[in-house]
Amino acid sequence: MRTRTTALCLVLIAMAGCGDDSQSPGLVARAGDYEFTVDDVVALLVDEEGLPIQVSVVQSLAELWVDYTLLAEAATEDSTFAHIDFEGLIRPLVQQSMILQLRDSVIRVDTAITEAELQALYEADAPALEIHARHILLTFPPQATEAQRDSVTAHLQEIRGQISAGASFEEMARTYSQDPGTAADGGDLGFFGRGVMVSPFEEAVLELDEGELSEVVQTPLGLHLIRLEERRIQGFDEVATDFRAFVQSQRTVVAESTFVAGLEERSAPAIVDGGLDVARELARAPDTRLSGRVAQRALLEWPDGAYRAGEFLDLIRSDQGPLREEVVGATDEELRNFLHAQARGQLLVDEARRIGLEVGPATIDSLTQEARTQLRAATRLLGLLTLDQAPGEALERAIARAVRDALGDNLSGATRIVPLGLVRFQLREGVPIAVLDAGVGQVLVRVAQARSLRGPSALEESSGAPTEPPDSVAR
Repeated sequence: MRTRTTALCLVLIAMAGCGDDSQSPGLVARAGDYEFTVDDVVALLVDEEGLPIQVSVVQSLAELWVDYTLLAEAATEDSTFAHIDFEGLIRPLVQQSMILQLRDSVIRVDTAITEAELQALYEADAPALEIHARHILLTFPPQATEAQRDSVTAHLQEIRGQISAGASFEEMARTYSQDPGTAADGGDLGFFGRGVMVSPFEEAVLELDEGELSEVVQTPLGLHLIRLEERRIQGFDEVATDFRAFVQSQRTVVAESTFVAGLEERSAPAIVDGGLDVARELARAPDTRLSGRVAQRALLEWPDGAYRAGEFLDLIRSDQGPLREEVVGATDEELRNFLHAQARGQLLVDEARRIGLEVGPATIDSLTQEARTQLRAATRLLGLLTLDQAPGEALERAIARAVRDALGDNLSGATRIVPLGLVRFQLREGVPIAVLDAGVGQVLVRVAQARSLRGPSALEESSGAPTEPPDSVAR
């Protein structure tokens, strides 16, 4: 059976709401005058046997088809993308530049350290301790219920019991661990120093003796079982240069934290009434169009400024990871902490602006041009920048064919999926878009039927891999 690791990324793409249209039989999606048919989707998915046939996968493929179709159409109108507004896209880079200028301007740290001082710090902190450990990670489903969390915990406790009874930690890690970076190596994390792992993990592993197995440990990544393999300590002479740089860096971090804390204490940002609800609603529906007045609505405010709904929506739209789901599923306390972190960044930008540390027009133009160049390169990579249009062929037909080819290359692993972030929302503005439930269901049935009628592949026969019963394909 062929496995397409790249294609699995499809399930991470943010999905728009699905609808249904009984007047559109045989369609999975529509974007303006373009149509994505059941036949199109079945042809793309039927041979991708490493990709599970699930509603979320078909919906995500349809959303990607919408993005690629609108991108191809935009490229035919202007291949330089001069009509795309990159302001929101480059804003984080502009703000980062301002914050770095502010740090260099106002933070003064004494980083001169004598050899004797350095050795005393080394002996006090034992920073050269290195730990070799293995772990098994189980993650929670997005927006997991209490029952789901209890189920994952019980599963890991069961695994722990089997290891304690003599099962191989390495084999259990290969079988069950959901850490893609270490599972195949039996959960081996190699050697790492202090401060590398998240706090609960580090605290737990430091309490273990060599060869000892931890209890279940929870971190922001999920639940872990940890086994300490070895401890070792390097001598001062071996680590002096790196340790000096570490101490200097830590002093800078402390100075920066003190400066930021002072700004925050003076300004005292506060969540406005309803701010948490607004943030969650924007995370649930990032396609929401905000009027100028609503975009200026404060989520947090302080005497001289605010962190606003429009800025938060741009953050949600730009993120290619699970931020949306994390915001929607966060507790009130977690969401407050997250919004306060965004406010701290805005306070720093405001302070930089107050003392005249603006980013010049030339830098902004350069960042904009770089963003435009990257979008052109991604469009070219997908084969959507310059279409192979046959003589007399309608432009719409050429675009449709190029988009299907691009999706096929993504699914096969020949090219990488290109997430468009903020650009996708500009491309979609004013375009009627629908992903149709009935068409999604038809795809699931037809792909399952087609796969169930096939015998094992030559690769499966030669490897002796067992085949699943036909009805398991549609589960």
